[in-house]
Amino acid sequence: MNSIRKFLRGLAIEEDGAQVVEYALIIAVVSIALVIALSAIAGGANNPFATFIARVTTCLTNTTPGSCK
Repeated sequence: MNSIRKFLRGLAIEEDGAQVVEYALIIAVVSIALVIALSAIAGGANNPFATFIARVTTCLTNTTPGSCK
C-alpha cells in the first residue's frame, strides 16, 4: 500500500507529461491558424488547397463512418 502511495505521489509531482501536452496544444493551435490563413490566401473554389480544406472540413464535421475517403 505504501508503494502505491509513493507511485501516485510521484505521478502528481512529475511534470514531464504536462510539457508534452502543452507542446501538442501549441502545435495544434499553430496548425489551425496556418490552415485558416492559407485558406484565406488561396481563395477560389478551383484551387487545390481549397479542395483539400473542404475535404478536411468534411472529415472533421461529418459523423458518418467511411465518409472520409
